[in-house]
Amino acid sequence: EFVWGGFSVNNATLNRFFSLHYLLPFVLAALTAMHILTIHEHGSNNPLGISGNTDRIPFYPYFVFKDLVTIFVFLLLLAAFVFYMPNAMGHSDNYIPANPMQTPPSIVPE
Repeated sequence: EFVWGGFSVNNATLNRFFSLHYLLPFVLAALTAMHILTIHEHGSNNPLGISGNTDRIPFYPYFVFKDLVTIFVFLLLLAAFVFYMPNAMGHSDNYIPANPMQTPPSIVPE
């Protein structure tokens, strides 16, 4: 109930939704990047014993650092947008006071 805010949809609920909804893909992308970096560092499982050193491309530190700075700046801007301006791209139905006895016109079945 804490995650969805119960039956009310207000700014606190929207903030929780935005923070969970928008941060989870970036957490998964970070885990994927760490996985790829680890495979490049140590190589993958090699049951045949064939040397795979010729197939691996080493990462150049400058490009890794440049990419990390870019990702950090992007995440910083995204976090500022999500946490400080959550209603900037809000739907107009979010500002209509809820009436539990009436179905909103936008979701009335035909």
